[in-house]
Amino acid sequence: MTEQRSAGSPEHRSAGAGPRESGAGFRTAGLRLRLRPLVSESRPDGIRHRPDSARKRVGGVWYRLDVVVRDLPFGLLLLIGSFLPALRGNGTVIGGVPDRPHDALAVVVILLESLPLAVRRRWPAVSLTLVSGGFAADQLLGYHTFAASALGVALVSTGSHLERHRRIFLAGLTVAYVALAVGLSRLGTGETATEFTTFYMALGLAWGAGSWLRTTRRAEAERRERVAVETRNAERTRIARELHDVVTHHVTAMVVQAEAARYLTAAPERLEQSLSAVSDTGRRAITDLRHLLDLLNPDHGTGNGDHAAAEPRTPAVGRVLTLVEQTRRAGQPVEFTEEGTPPESTGSSDLVAYRVVQEALTNALKYAHGSRTSVAVRHGEREITVEVSTDGTGSRAAAVGGGGRGLAGLRERVDVLGGEFSAGAVAGGGFVVRARIPAGGRS
Repeated sequence: MTEQRSAGSPEHRSAGAGPRESGAGFRTAGLRLRLRPLVSESRPDGIRHRPDSARKRVGGVWYRLDVVVRDLPFGLLLLIGSFLPALRGNGTVIGGVPDRPHDALAVVVILLESLPLAVRRRWPAVSLTLVSGGFAADQLLGYHTFAASALGVALVSTGSHLERHRRIFLAGLTVAYVALAVGLSRLGTGETATEFTTFYMALGLAWGAGSWLRTTRRAEAERRERVAVETRNAERTRIARELHDVVTHHVTAMVVQAEAARYLTAAPERLEQSLSAVSDTGRRAITDLRHLLDLLNPDHGTGNGDHAAAEPRTPAVGRVLTLVEQTRRAGQPVEFTEEGTPPESTGSSDLVAYRVVQEALTNALKYAHGSRTSVAVRHGEREITVEVSTDGTGSRAAAVGGGGRGLAGLRERVDVLGGEFSAGAVAGGGFVVRARIPAGGRS
């Protein structure tokens, strides 16, 4: 007899292969060829990720289906099981009514017990009413079908999803069960009241399980809503804080520079320098606002936005010198010292340090314009220390009103990173802002 092999079999593939080492027969070559389609050298993660992605796609398609379609398979399972010979004698029996062979009416009873489970979440009251009617007919006529177990499922689903008139509906079910118990006691072999009560307690347990699921689901929904509200509020607070830091500093500098320009009409060169400073400050404000608004763009960070290739918004501590120069051009004498070398990665610490200097210089322009101000930034291995002090001997004529949220926002930022923040007046009318910020912290 001639054995035929297909072109895809391992033996066929190895027939035309080159010389092999001794002992490497068809079995070894076949094993090697079988493993090759499963393990790809170019994509070693193929076995791990392809089934996961397929399961996710199937799960997504399943949960996009209507709830009735998703609930129907269990009812069909009970329907089919009721006609299987192995499960025909495994039905629920209460009341002791003698068994009756299945007939055409039994098919109607089975359909009435199983198919309403498809709407057990959309119309739970309708589903339980139909299933209960089918169960009562099943017991009174003596069919005792496997589909009678649908009553427990319908009770759990109704207890979990019924929203209105729960007590009235439960009272009606109790009255109907009492009537069923009376009818079964007359037709059956006479079960005791204890047995009927025990079965009623089992049904009540199913209803209680559904009620517990409903309570748990509602508590989880409330928790998620609370978390969503807190997240939105925190995000709004963060955005408001960023807008305050950006807008207040630049606008304050522009106001001070514009006020100073009014007294420079007799010196055209200095007037031109002052107006140029106002223009430069406005451009910086526009740039910072554009970066901040980019964060609100849903395409930010995905490469699809208009400014996806823009420079990072987070300012480094090295840009503190830019703040100092801008404040000097606004007429504020500022001394700047920087000690140490900034670490390669400081997380959110550099941004917080930048904001501390920015807010302190803004307040100096507002409330102590013209007074001597010193900025000291020290970079340590584990922390960044910032100190901004103002003598407080300058003029307040150019002060711009504020809401007092700047220092409070700084304190919150530093506290989140586990640092220390202090701000207050000192002897002689001056004001000092100090911050110790752990390096590498993430907000």
